[in-house]
Amino acid sequence: MKPEQITEALEQAAAHAGVCVRYEAMTGDSAGAGGLCKIRGEWTVIMDRRATPSDRAAMLVEALADFDVDGVPLPPEIRQALAKRRAANQAAQLATGVVADQGAP
Repeated sequence: MKPEQITEALEQAAAHAGVCVRYEAMTGDSAGAGGLCKIRGEWTVIMDRRATPSDRAAMLVEALADFDVDGVPLPPEIRQALAKRRAANQAAQLATGVVADQGAP
């Protein structure tokens, strides 16, 4: 799949999971940055609008790894990327003893 197609599929998965995806112009120290945050109680992924499709896809995989997207039809390679990221997140939590925000999925 092309990065643009992966990004589009992940954006649809985000919408299904109730996660808003926003593209913003980022400048200065925040240029190229972004990620998952909670804004007024709503999970939101904010990304630099100048990010490449590959970077957008990678950020969405990272952001959505712990959300329930089982009901969303996704290609196997995207499911595999989400599962791999979820496993890495769990391993990091076990290694550090730091547990993610309980409000997170």
